Amino acid sequence: MEHLRAACKAKLGATETYVEDWSAFNYKIGGKMLAIIGTDGKKKPLISLKCDVGESEILRQQYEDIVPGYYLNKQHWNSIYYDNHRVPIELIEELIDHSYSLIWHSLPKKKRADILKNSGGVKPRLP
Repeated sequence: MEHLRAACKAKLGATETYVEDWSAFNYKIGGKMLAIIGTDGKKKPLISLKCDVGESEILRQQYEDIVPGYYLNKQHWNSIYYDNHRVPIELIEELIDHSYSLIWHSLPKKKRADILKNSGGVKPRLP
């Protein structure tokens, strides 16, 4: 989990908060949710990420450990069970990047400009 937390926190403008009620780490950019790292009702670890609708379906068909978003919009979010290593970590990292890109592009221009200004003008790496 620490590797996934570090990958989410490393995103330009990302904030991490621990939400007691969810027993999960929540990552946001410009006030919009990027990822949640926590557990399901059976205490199985998972990460939930925003995903393109078409890509979500393809990933769910390819990997049994990628499921519709747990307690999230099932069309726009995927949850990934990562503890059994059946989904390659490289793919999860790509999906974190994908989620970041979707959120970044959905932010108003002013919010993106504020994030860039606070980062010293460093631009985010987008897929």
